Amino acid sequence: MTDAIRGEVRGTAPVPLSVLDLVTVGSGRTATQALATSVELSRLAERRGFHRHWVAEHHSMPGVASSSPAVILAHLAAHTRRIRLGSGGVMLPNHAPLVIAEQFGTLEAFAPGRIDLGLGRAPGTDGATAAALRRTDTLNEGADDFPEQLSELTRFLDDDFPDGHPYARIHAVPGPVQGPKGRPPIWLLGSSGFSARLAGLLGLPFAFAHHFSARNTIPALDLYRDTFRPSAHLDAPYAMIGVSALAADDPKEAHRQVLTGALSMLRLRTGRPGLIPTPEEAEAYAFSSAEREFTDSWLANVVYGSADEVRTGLDDLRKRTGADELMITANAHGGEARLRSYELVADAYDLPELPDVPDLPDVP
Repeated sequence: MTDAIRGEVRGTAPVPLSVLDLVTVGSGRTATQALATSVELSRLAERRGFHRHWVAEHHSMPGVASSSPAVILAHLAAHTRRIRLGSGGVMLPNHAPLVIAEQFGTLEAFAPGRIDLGLGRAPGTDGATAAALRRTDTLNEGADDFPEQLSELTRFLDDDFPDGHPYARIHAVPGPVQGPKGRPPIWLLGSSGFSARLAGLLGLPFAFAHHFSARNTIPALDLYRDTFRPSAHLDAPYAMIGVSALAADDPKEAHRQVLTGALSMLRLRTGRPGLIPTPEEAEAYAFSSAEREFTDSWLANVVYGSADEVRTGLDDLRKRTGADELMITANAHGGEARLRSYELVADAYDLPELPDVPDLPDVP
């Protein structure tokens, strides 16, 4: 079944396959190049039958150029015609709900029926940066604040504040006040049980960050399914997981590429964020025993190798988790390796070569 939430299974894939794009910036490269790669990736994903392409909100991270998801998505919408585009996710506490409703109402007007609004409650950065974003030292991520913000955002999207509410005469535009129209489906994102439970109670689709919280994946998905209540948006649970996977023509090259992501994460976790290192830099790095333990643990949850090895790993992960959709993030130093990985995965699952969409502008 294909609708605004559920994807279409293509080729021999067990579930719909999608793309999570962190717009990574490698050492010696620029944000301009990273963003151009994102355009190429969205076109490739559309041509090869991936269901959706999401970008994630991050701040104050030199190796990631996705601080403004709505801006990036508008650009991707101008360069594609079929693929769903969305946020994986927008960090709701960083923004006024009205602003998000206006941004994603605008995106929906640009690309009707193709926009997803994925929401998270973490800041997507460190505490000091979050305080700068929110103009306060109080980070509102508690059990009361996030559901309240989510309810307010939903009412702005639906333009249905009740009479007497302070916002009853405030309208998010573009939006329903301008006439009947669709609106982006809301997804909740999480790496623990909080959003899993909330998504279940509200009858919303749920996306879990397996790529950096693998130990919590199955408990969170079980909690989501156990607490799910049918809603006007979704009649049964629909769970997607983000998975870090990279395929290469040579399995040794795949290891060289994913080691760059592991070293980058090590530096981030130890307060030394930077550009994504080159494979040569990662291979030459003198890991301490504790650092090696961290990177080995990190790589244990990355699916990498030949196309066949990646397909087997993704199939096994899907069986273990029962995920309804797999969203693949291919983290590497350069755009070429990332693009090649998605091509290889598409080939491994016999995803179709869809007809080109005419009259698209050239990549800047």
